[in-house]
Amino acid sequence: MTTRDTLPGMAESYWMATTPGTSWPPPENEITTDVVVIGAGMAGLSTAWELTEAGRHVVVLEADRVAAGVSGYTTAKLTAAHSLVYDRLRRTRGSEGARQYARSQQAAVQRVASVSAELGIECDLEPASALTFTTDPGERATFEAEAAAAAEAGLDTDFVTETDLPFPVAAAVRVAHQAQFHPRKYLLALAENITARGGVIHERTRVTGLSEGSPCTVTTERGTKITARDVVVATHYPVFDRALQFARLSPRRELVVAAPLPAAGAPEHMYITNDMGKRSVRTAPLDAEQRLLIVTGESFTPGTGDAGERFKKLDAWMHEHFRVGATAYRWAAQDNDASDGVPLVGPFHPGARHVYVATGFGGWGMSGGAMAGQLLAATLTGAVPDWAGLYDPRRLWPTLREGATLLKQQAEVARHLVGDRLKTTHVDSVAEIAPGSGAVVRIEGRRCAVYRDEDGTAHAVSARCTHLGCLVAFNEAETAWECPCHGSRFNIAGEVLQGPALRPLLPRGI
Repeated sequence: MTTRDTLPGMAESYWMATTPGTSWPPPENEITTDVVVIGAGMAGLSTAWELTEAGRHVVVLEADRVAAGVSGYTTAKLTAAHSLVYDRLRRTRGSEGARQYARSQQAAVQRVASVSAELGIECDLEPASALTFTTDPGERATFEAEAAAAAEAGLDTDFVTETDLPFPVAAAVRVAHQAQFHPRKYLLALAENITARGGVIHERTRVTGLSEGSPCTVTTERGTKITARDVVVATHYPVFDRALQFARLSPRRELVVAAPLPAAGAPEHMYITNDMGKRSVRTAPLDAEQRLLIVTGESFTPGTGDAGERFKKLDAWMHEHFRVGATAYRWAAQDNDASDGVPLVGPFHPGARHVYVATGFGGWGMSGGAMAGQLLAATLTGAVPDWAGLYDPRRLWPTLREGATLLKQQAEVARHLVGDRLKTTHVDSVAEIAPGSGAVVRIEGRRCAVYRDEDGTAHAVSARCTHLGCLVAFNEAETAWECPCHGSRFNIAGEVLQGPALRPLLPRGI
């Protein structure tokens, strides 16, 4: 019996399981357009829709399927309340920086609501307050400061000690007028409207090359070229490293479990805490009598730790604290944190004139993606918002504290890049690998990532990530090879599941 066999629930996102598949074909010929958007998640599709609304012709290129990457595996909170962010922003960016952040993120929440109403999108959009809480009485002052900072930034905010959670809290910051929704229902409708307005979407179209200029050219893995005046890289983790943004981002993976609970007495609002290794709670509608409780937590760096044990721990916490039925779903989400805690949205690098990026949303990609769509569309149409500078990727890190975060991130990367190679091997031979599991093995002097399937057949690929060469590790709970340096993920055949890697792991003979 493998780890996966002992885990609760169906291994699929609720958002993916309750929406149809998509099938937009790859491009057959070269294309010329106004804007190419690389990536069809929340940021990419929001940008593409805003641009088509403004009269631009847009081509969207997606390596897999529309809204089937990070946006299909999110918790789907739509909020400007991003945990304890405003007191930190007030200290690092000043009161005006905090106000700009609040204004832009709240505008994104409202934009999703207005677009849903305009297009008649049925996406389970529900108003809710967002609460950040702690069970530690010693943290009360921290939460009082956050409530004051969020209110000063312009959000409808209260400090509270009572919630509708089924357990006591010591302190909480409540922000009103937020929302939760079904992200894939929203994004599939957005995609359909983009094509109805003359936009073009191509799935299973991985971009592997970018030539900047006037115009720009992107090249797909099949060799097809698309020419455009402007290019937007909205691939979650940028697939091109020329801006050195990989040095400013740290990936983390978080697990999600979901189970039905009675609608009567279910939490009405959205919650998050950094206690207990992080816990995020919200519900989604199921039927007249039940809602689906969605619990997220157990953050870890891809390629490290035991995801299976983390799933069990999170599931046990959910069942201990809520009157839920049997676990119905489990999935995982991956996020990138910017070194200074603010997303990177704007010109790709200091010399960029026609290439833009959207990344580093730090777990808040629903409001962040909608914000990025508004910012980038406005920038490309000559109406740059006054808060654009806050997110500009060309900004310098303003404090020594953020510089220390950057150094810590890169020290961790160096530890894996060098330290993992000093290990003689992860197991001594292929024979040691149990069915349904994988490990790194040295074969004829080369480190190979070997997975043994349930029938006992071994599948071997290179253990070197094709991004920057770090050694991958096996995530048995999700049957994937993961790079601990920058979060690239591969299936057992070596094919790319998640960037920044563009090329598959090379096959190896055994």
